[in-house]
Amino acid sequence: MKRVHVVAAVIRGHDGRILIARRADTQHQGGLWEFPGGKVEQGETPRAALGRELQEELGLQVEMARPLIRIAHDYPDKHVLLDVWDVSAFSGEPHGAEGQPLAWVAPRQLADYEFPAANAPIVAAARLPSEYLITPEGLESGELLRGMQKAIAQGAKLLQLRAPRGYDPAYRDLAVDAVGLCAGKAQLMLKGPLEWLGDFPSAGWHLTAEQLRKYASRGRPFPVERWLAASCHNAEELSLATQMGVDFVTLSPVQPTQTHPEAQPLGWEQATQLIAGFGKPVFLLGGVGPQQVQRAWDCGAQGVAGIRAFWPADN
Repeated sequence: MKRVHVVAAVIRGHDGRILIARRADTQHQGGLWEFPGGKVEQGETPRAALGRELQEELGLQVEMARPLIRIAHDYPDKHVLLDVWDVSAFSGEPHGAEGQPLAWVAPRQLADYEFPAANAPIVAAARLPSEYLITPEGLESGELLRGMQKAIAQGAKLLQLRAPRGYDPAYRDLAVDAVGLCAGKAQLMLKGPLEWLGDFPSAGWHLTAEQLRKYASRGRPFPVERWLAASCHNAEELSLATQMGVDFVTLSPVQPTQTHPEAQPLGWEQATQLIAGFGKPVFLLGGVGPQQVQRAWDCGAQGVAGIRAFWPADN
């Protein structure tokens, strides 16, 4: 079956809300909500198709856009390649030129709308920021919490409370404080044994590669309303992450790092190849910082993750 190449747009308004459209009942996957877009015509570039489709469908002229994520998805009756773009600037007043209902939705509310199955990674990518802060080790609790508070004040939206010593009871106490610190301001990702999941219902969970190997065959350990991530280092672990139904991953190390000098870096080219076959948001980790965000986007990644490069100075 031939794969249909489609462009889709995550269109962001000045207030941060995202524009979605409802599919006509007569269409494939009719009645569901979608990110506006359409088929790439023969000989047309994805960027050109994006501009044409948004003009035809919504009356918009795209002024600023970048690739967000690419997803290959196989329905029983149709194979699609979704080429998704993040549109951050446009002119014109959007309207349903084909009569389709539109809605401006806050990113966190996207999960409340019913989309085609292929759109699940797009919803995740639209909701996630481009930077993922991982807390450093070796700090006492007060210093760690003050650093997290400062990072959130500076705009951090996704934070992982790292657990370098494994299943330490002191980590649980720290996690309670971190949950309170992030409430309503940032998404907190915790680590640790899955037996702790029920104790922190508002937090997401970041699995180690070891946990992936142990639990992937069991599938997702909690409902889709809660973030699930994993640490991956190769194609095998990315495959396990897919099997487990994670929402996003970190892929590392891209470059040599101080924390893991013995690890063989993937390099940008191999990282790009691994991302291309994955189809979910990927944060590149290891020897990268905020200045590499554009390069990560060029590789097909959601963005970059880091410890030292993202931790606020002078706590």
